[in-house]
Order: sequence, then C-alpha cells, then structure tokens
Amino acid sequence: MTTAVDEALEKLLASPLLQLYAQKIGDVLAREAQQRQDFYAQLNDGDKAEFINGQVIYHSPVKLRHNRAAKRLLTLLDAHVQQHDLGYVGFEKILISLTRNDYEPDICFFDHHKSSRFSPDQMRFPSPDFVVEVLSDSTAERDRGVKFDDYAAHAVSEYWIVDPERETVEQYRLVGQDYELVVKAQNGTIQSVAVSGFTIPVRAIFDGREHRQALRDLLIGLP
Repeated sequence: MTTAVDEALEKLLASPLLQLYAQKIGDVLAREAQQRQDFYAQLNDGDKAEFINGQVIYHSPVKLRHNRAAKRLLTLLDAHVQQHDLGYVGFEKILISLTRNDYEPDICFFDHHKSSRFSPDQMRFPSPDFVVEVLSDSTAERDRGVKFDDYAAHAVSEYWIVDPERETVEQYRLVGQDYELVVKAQNGTIQSVAVSGFTIPVRAIFDGREHRQALRDLLIGLP
C-alpha cells in the first residue's frame, strides 16, 4: 500500500493541476470538518454511529452469532488485561477519533501509557494499540477497506478481523506503515502481538465450551 500511495503522490505533485487539486481537497476537508462537528453535537449515548469520509453511518442490530463471538473475545481479553493490569479494553460504544474519521470498533485495547490519561467523562479517544472488528453483512466492506487502511495509517499495531459466519480469525500486525497477515485460522491458537501474554484458542471465540475452558485457564492464579 505504501508504494502505491507514494507513486500516486509523486504523480499528483508533478501535475500542473496540483493547485486546483489542493483547492478542491481543501474545500472537501473544510466541509467535512463542519459536518464532523455537527456529528459530535447530535450524537447521543443511544446511537451506535461512525463518521466516515464525510458520512454518518448508523449501525443496525447484529446477528446472534456476531454478538456471541464479540462477547466471548471481549470477556477473554478483558480478563487477561485486568489480571495483568495492562491497560483498558473498550467495546462498541468507544468512539475512536482519527485524523479524518471516527469509528466505534467492536473491541479495542489501549495500553497503560494511553489509558492512564483517560478521564471518567471522556467521550472521544485516540487510536488504540489493538482493534477487533467482527464482520457483518453491512460492515465487511468497511472493515476490510477504509478501516483497514485507516487503522494502519494511525499506527494501530494489531488488527483482528473475526468472521462469525465462517468462524475464522485474521490477525494482522503493523509492519512499517502497512498490515501484514500473521495468520488466518479456524483452529489452533492465536497470540497477540500488542497485548502481552494474550494467547487463546481460536475456537474459544466461536464455541461456548472452548470459551469457558479458556476463561478458566486465563483466570488461574487470580488472587
């Protein structure tokens, strides 16, 4: 992706129309900035909404298998992070404000350095260290498209895409400015690169019995 971006930028900089492009881009960004402020002003805690490239995206209810997968992974991740005091795990309604867009990831993790600065009344948050998006019919294109590129551009060091229908997990890690696929799996174990020590069976995300056993394993040693 980086090479393609660099090539496109070189072509743009060499164009005699550069000033016109810059003006057009400036106009678009100025309009988006106002729309974004309107989005913040109108947003309430009952909405699950995102601001993406100038558009407000409202999310519809999810299927049960989506909710189950997200809940199982959230439970495991939160138990591990709390047990080892690694930071903060957010879910669903945490609004991540990046340079141009605002997202509400299904699950996200902030390390202790970032989360220690959060205030109780805070409603907008910086880029996390780890993000999980659980695919649905209405979100898959964005999860694999604009979010994939945006999370990488804002140094989210690890990104998981969970497919509850195919029962697979794709793990990506940030290498330079681009994501590199570490593993795509239905079975076996998966080990986070951003959350120290977090290793779980892939099946624990999709199977209730596997999840209960994995949770018991994570909780061993708790005071």
